[in-house]
Amino acid sequence: MKYEFEIKDMLPIGVTIVVVGMVLAFGLEIMGDVRDDIGENTCAARSDSYTTFNATQQQCQNASGNLVDPGSAEYNATIDGITGVSKLPEKLPLIATVIVAVIIIGILVRFFTVR
Repeated sequence: MKYEFEIKDMLPIGVTIVVVGMVLAFGLEIMGDVRDDIGENTCAARSDSYTTFNATQQQCQNASGNLVDPGSAEYNATIDGITGVSKLPEKLPLIATVIVAVIIIGILVRFFTVR
């Protein structure tokens, strides 16, 4: 089986990387909204005075402005989910660089080994 790389192969790969980035961005936005909704529900269900969710600080707040962590398993799971999913966008530039390098190396090898 013989593989051939050409410059035109980079366009669909580039579009794929852009789409993946957009999906991850929107997914993280949705996960952040879910986290805030769970935070509001967790804070509202507390029996102490910390019943208001402060979205900026991502903590429960009382009337005096004091803050505490919502601390529910659901809230902590959303935080861990957001942290986990956010690791992939950090690696997209490296992934794109590797893909471009593979295509360029493939093109160079093909042209230098033409018989």
